[in-house]
Amino acid sequence: MRIILFCENKYAIDILYPIYQEAVQSPDNKILWYVHQKKIPLFPLSEEVPYTNNIQEVYDFSPEATFVPGNIVPYYLPGVKIQVFHGYAAEKKDHWVIRRYFDTYFTQGPFFTKGFSTLAKKYKDFEVVETGWPKQDWIKKHLHSFDTEKADLLVEHKKSQVVLYAPTFSPSLTSLPHIKEALVDLVHKKDVVLLLKFHPLTKQEWIDEYKQLAESEEHIVWIDDFNVTKYQLMSDVMISDTSSTIYEFLLLDRPVITLRTISKDIYWTNITEPDQLSDAFETALYDEGAIKKRQWIKNNYDPYLDGNVCKRMLDATADYINRHGVPKKRKLNLWRRYTSIKEFGRIKR
Repeated sequence: MRIILFCENKYAIDILYPIYQEAVQSPDNKILWYVHQKKIPLFPLSEEVPYTNNIQEVYDFSPEATFVPGNIVPYYLPGVKIQVFHGYAAEKKDHWVIRRYFDTYFTQGPFFTKGFSTLAKKYKDFEVVETGWPKQDWIKKHLHSFDTEKADLLVEHKKSQVVLYAPTFSPSLTSLPHIKEALVDLVHKKDVVLLLKFHPLTKQEWIDEYKQLAESEEHIVWIDDFNVTKYQLMSDVMISDTSSTIYEFLLLDRPVITLRTISKDIYWTNITEPDQLSDAFETALYDEGAIKKRQWIKNNYDPYLDGNVCKRMLDATADYINRHGVPKKRKLNLWRRYTSIKEFGRIKR
């Protein structure tokens, strides 16, 4: 099978890499990464995987399947176009928007399958298959890979727990302008080391402000590494606001505290004022209600934590092609075609 791993945004790399690792195990698969240079000027896997920045090369590759964690993929590319999602953020409206670019949606768990199956009946031009989320395969494989690094960090700081602060970048949703003093207070009062891991699109002024904070506070550590999942695996508690990474952390069965989340359904501890953070930290670890809610998330958002998600995805793709053949292109209205061409350019047929 000729496979394209489609990276429009940098976050897509970590999501698609487990699919690559599974696909290369078969000599029958040929894989090419598309990396959108405008948004990913430096591709961290450039020395490891075959890739191109040229959409014409993608077309000439004549893919049979294209895996996409983003919202858009060029309609003119041949092959089945597969939405694999960039997270679990069901509360964000655009998560449920059907843009007509995809032939099939590979959903994370029963909650998402139910929603997209309803939409599939309405639109009648795509299928839904429940596979789990590909990044969970990497998490399964590396669940304890950073235990030594975590232990060394705690010894260095003479602390007993690691707390991760990973806010969203959206100016209207982020806790960054409000929570800084409360974070400092938490570090002073509790036996914790605090890691600061920000979204790549965070405003530079906030990055600069919190970098300075990390330089001035002994037990606050600024993280420049791209991979947030590594630091989730190292952390005992996560602090955030309205970020899809919350659900990834809940699936590790670990407590989350948010400040003024907009989520309609809250499966963690949410506070409305920054000065509530220290008390919330005390209760979050042992809150029986929160523990039951985390289990609900595991059962409904993504129960596929077995390390076989990407195998299911490749099997489901082969099954789609066996039943439907390889699509030549995706039929779309003029506006969607224009959007696709504007973002990725034209090709010569």
